[in-house]
Amino acid sequence: MNSMVEAITTIALAVVGLGVVSVLVSRNANTSAVIQAGASGLANNIGVAESPVTGNQVQLMTGYPAANTLGTGFGT
Repeated sequence: MNSMVEAITTIALAVVGLGVVSVLVSRNANTSAVIQAGASGLANNIGVAESPVTGNQVQLMTGYPAANTLGTGFGT
């Protein structure tokens, strides 16, 4: 069973690694949007994982920060 989990993990990491390399190398890639999407996904995952412990409700963020945030994402 451990060897199967290891094989699946290796394949998943290879796919993710290939995706990262293709985004960084491609001329048509919108690298900043990909990084933003990944960061949003990670923040959502952390919030969902913490919510049972903290008791806070999670608002999932699926888009970019508001246009008036001056590019920092923290508001004006």
